[in-house]
Amino acid sequence: MDRNTERNQSQEDLNSHALHNNKNIAYRNENKDEDSSILENYYKDVKGKTAEDLKNILNMIISNQKTITYDEVWDALKKTDEDPKSKNNVLLFYAGRSQSKNSNGTCNDYWNREHVWAQSHFNHDKQIKTDLHNLKPEDVSINRDRSALDFDIGSENDGTCNGIKHNEAPDTCYKTLGWWEPRDEIKGDVARMLFYMDVRYDKSIDLKLVDAIKTQSPHQGKLSTLIKWHNEDPVDSFEEEETTLFIANSNIIETHLLITLNG
Repeated sequence: MDRNTERNQSQEDLNSHALHNNKNIAYRNENKDEDSSILENYYKDVKGKTAEDLKNILNMIISNQKTITYDEVWDALKKTDEDPKSKNNVLLFYAGRSQSKNSNGTCNDYWNREHVWAQSHFNHDKQIKTDLHNLKPEDVSINRDRSALDFDIGSENDGTCNGIKHNEAPDTCYKTLGWWEPRDEIKGDVARMLFYMDVRYDKSIDLKLVDAIKTQSPHQGKLSTLIKWHNEDPVDSFEEEETTLFIANSNIIETHLLITLNG
């Protein structure tokens, strides 16, 4: 495969994954035919588009956001990441454990708001800071340990996220001196969130996924690893079943239908 073909393939991957992850307003509706019609109309302009043309169209479609405040993010995460088995809890993203919705704040045993595309990698832009597509509840100390590290395969485990320091975190989460490997169950989720960010903020801030680690704003990595994780960890029921209204666009999108459109 020559370099141009390889570049186009990477762009197709980014576009298609961003298309799936755009859940600007997600809701459960028993009328699947109605949902399908709404979704088809919402994305009618993407059909037949490829590479940069597709990315540009997607950027236009998903950029008409209604923002929320950073304080409102707390309540939003309590809905988007509610534990299906315990309605009073949220599921922490990297730790993988269920924790009380009310134990949010700054204490080490509490949870706070993790930006998967690190804040320092988008210069703390106010609109991006409150974009729910990039936010997850996380254990305060694990969030601090991840910091702004890029994502890649971890070769050495320093105990940051594996049940030694945080005794409920899985042993497949690694931190090295330069990058972060999340637990296996969310690797695809991480990839799809970052693919969305690359497409959504391509114009305003020019966020860009790159095939590198130890990156600086506006970049985040590592692209080849993220594509691999997406393929190895496809969309699961938790991603499909998110029931919160995401107040972003005037169109109603049911998350799982994006898979059908993109399939």
